[in-house]
This record gives sequence, C-alpha cells and structure tokens, in this order.
Amino acid sequence: MSDDGRDEATNRRETANRWDAADYDADHGFVHEYGRSLVDRLDPKPGERVLDLGCGTGHLTAEVAAAVGNDGAVVGIDRSAEMVAAAREEHDAPTFRQADARTFGTEDPFDAVLSNAALHWVPGSDQADVLAQVADALRPGGRFVAEMGGVGNVDRVVTATLAELAERGHDRDHPWYFPSVGEYATRLENAGFEVRLARLFDRPTDLDGPDGLRNWLGMFGDSLLADLPDVERTAVVDGVADRLREELYDAESETWTADYRRLRFEAVADATEN
Repeated sequence: MSDDGRDEATNRRETANRWDAADYDADHGFVHEYGRSLVDRLDPKPGERVLDLGCGTGHLTAEVAAAVGNDGAVVGIDRSAEMVAAAREEHDAPTFRQADARTFGTEDPFDAVLSNAALHWVPGSDQADVLAQVADALRPGGRFVAEMGGVGNVDRVVTATLAELAERGHDRDHPWYFPSVGEYATRLENAGFEVRLARLFDRPTDLDGPDGLRNWLGMFGDSLLADLPDVERTAVVDGVADRLREELYDAESETWTADYRRLRFEAVADATEN
C-alpha cells in the first residue's frame, strides 16, 4: 500500500500508460473505426450538446460535431494531455480539454454523453464517481451511450502476460476493469440511470502484421509492463508472443487476432423526471 492509501496496482495502472497519439492512430485505428457504430446508436441530432468522455485523438468527437452542426456543441475530454493535444491539432470543430472522468464537472448540461473504449481504464472502485459525474452532466432524460471492455476481454493476452511476468519474478495484477452486464447495469441503476440496452459480445480484433501483438502491448500494456528495464520488457513481450502464437497468430496472413469482448450499453438519466 502506498502513502496515499491506494494499492500499488491501482497506482501503476493510472500513472504508467504512456500514450503516443501518432502510434495510436497509425497502429490502432480499429478503436475509433469500431466506435463509429456507437455514434450511430447515439444518433446525435442537429443543435444538441454532446460530451465525448475519453475522446482520445478526437475522431469520433469530430463525427458527432458534424452531426450536431453549428447550432450544437460538442466537447471531448481525455485524461491524457498527449491525446488532447493531438485531437486539437487534427480537428477544428469540437472543443477538447484535458480532464479526469471522475472529476470533470460541467456548468451547462448535455443532451448526451458518448464514451468509447475508455471506461475500463477507470478502477472499479472509482466507477461510481464517473457515473455520478455523467449523471450530473446530463439534462433529465439525457442519454448515455458507451462501449467498454467486458468480462473476459483480452483474457488470453492478459493471462499469458501475467504468466510470463510471474515466471520472471514480477508480481502484477490485472490492470483493467472488465465488468459483466449485470454488474455494470446495477452500477448504472444505482447512479440513477434507466438502462435501455446492455449486451456483452465477442469482437475478435485483428492486429495487423507480425508485430501486431508487440504493438498492442506497446500501446496498451504499460500498466502490465511498467518499471521493467527495456531489455526485460522486450524479453517479456517475446515470451508472451511465444505463448500465444499457436492460438492467436495466422502465419499465412501475418495477423494476430486479439480476443476482444465488449460491453455496450444505452441508458437514460433521470428518466422518471422527463
């Protein structure tokens, strides 16, 4: 336990991941590509105010801004200064600001909140804070449409990485929060939302090229590989690839396939008051 009362695994998860916005867009464009169907579910209307929670490099935020038009307003927030800087450089229309999902606050209510592939980075112990912020940010009847990693997400990758680390004498815990439908629906209801849709589904995701798994761990695996010297980190990643090659790598197409599982939900804030 650290001096601030937080366990070391939580501190490692929150401080270790270093975001390279250029590599994120170049090698992991599937994140926002898959998120486009989430924007369709949100169905933003002209004139609406929309918040994109965990906006990354802002591609989905910009799509929402195009849909609401000049009479609407779209704000994208992200905890990463690097991501926010890249979003501001790439896109003109939305407003981007650096903010934590647990404390972001807002003065003017939103008609809708969108979140893609961001909520699972927040520890389970802090999810109630996030949902309280979202509830406060929405007008009565406002909608919350989101997708995150669900229970079992990248389980093979995480299991292999933890096993390789343990074999080399490194003690690590699972770094992400991947809930079940029942667990997260209950959290939403406890925060005052009416859940309109919640489903868990498999989404096998291709990581192109022989280095696809290495690139994935390089982008998202800092929470697992933090504090390792570069040589040891490389050895761990090589060991993980060896463990997973038979089941996740297609040599003919030179493609790794990560065992993604996603939890998608639609909820309405203060629905009984609308």
